[in-house]
Amino acid sequence: MAKGDPAGTARGRRATTRSARPGGTTPGAGDLVQLLTPDGDRIDKVTWSDGTEYRVDFTDEEYRGLYRDLVLVRKLDAEATALQRQGELGIWASLLGQEAAQVGSGRALRTQDMAFPTYREHGVLYCRGIDPIMPLGLFRGVDLGGWDPNEFKFNMYTIVIGAQTLHATGYAMGVNMDGRTGTDDGEAVIAYFGDGASAQGDVNEAFIWASVFNAPMVFFCQNNQYAISEPLERQTRIPLYQRAAGFGFPGVRVDGNDVLATYAVTRAALDNARHGQGPTLIEAYTYRMGAHTTTDDPTRYRIASEVEAWQAKDPIARVRTFLTKQGIADDAFLAEVDEQAKQEALRLRERVLEMPDPEPLTMFDNVFPHGSPEVDAQRELTARYMDSFEGSAH
Repeated sequence: MAKGDPAGTARGRRATTRSARPGGTTPGAGDLVQLLTPDGDRIDKVTWSDGTEYRVDFTDEEYRGLYRDLVLVRKLDAEATALQRQGELGIWASLLGQEAAQVGSGRALRTQDMAFPTYREHGVLYCRGIDPIMPLGLFRGVDLGGWDPNEFKFNMYTIVIGAQTLHATGYAMGVNMDGRTGTDDGEAVIAYFGDGASAQGDVNEAFIWASVFNAPMVFFCQNNQYAISEPLERQTRIPLYQRAAGFGFPGVRVDGNDVLATYAVTRAALDNARHGQGPTLIEAYTYRMGAHTTTDDPTRYRIASEVEAWQAKDPIARVRTFLTKQGIADDAFLAEVDEQAKQEALRLRERVLEMPDPEPLTMFDNVFPHGSPEVDAQRELTARYMDSFEGSAH
């Protein structure tokens, strides 16, 4: 687990926009923050257009910890995808390709910070110390997730696209009202969403409220290039981070396949928020390597050469190359991480298969806190239907 801090921040900064360009255009060298190139070369620091400097200062052990996080998160995600394909999960939303965006931002959170995810933030969930079995119970239909948002400072998964940004903004406004900002140990809030969700009214309303009330918010957009099947150029005519200027707060674009840059940018934005400097929009420029969910077929709307081009920017491969180039990790360490990932995935599979199936009629429990005649009638109707089958038991 990485604990190092980025060196540079800019207090009271204002966003400086660049010339407008189609949202789907690949950014150039000066258009995003990058501290680790796809070839595994380290960049000491990067200065954004508003003067903010971004860098990280990690120990060798912390670098190795980030690599371990990336490998484990990818392996657990792959196991969940396999379980769905074998009929053990109802659906799964894979994070393949987005590991650096999630691990980098997840490790940048301080203990007191609160996160509001979508349904794909398995890597952030892992970084918050939540048992990886929890979301699998949700997607298997056994429970509603099961973790305590207050204990882990990580809200429940949100399926409604963009709704979590309003939930997060309201929470952040409460943080302000409770006086929990303005110091190093102040609280900040982060909301995750995708490029497709950026077109939702909820997200834009959250921008307005967070800006007007100076909420300690970080809006973290994982721009994975597709809103299910709609490419980015069908969603925006400017880079997404530039939208922040219209709402009155800073925006920054980071290489979402670079775990170091993602960490530095997120930590700086969170620290600005906790010190009372209001919201920031981070656009993590990344790529969804697989399907939107296991019900999706991405070959219907994107070409193989595009996927291959992004595979060359793989977030794990670049960290592995960096570690070996710098002599920070040897073959024995890399093999040990792979074996750990394999064993944890195997244990995850075993635990999923051991989950008991819930009684069907329990779906009617806890719908309303004080009951409902309509729900009671539905329960009775369902029970009679199930009893109509010979040998039924529920």
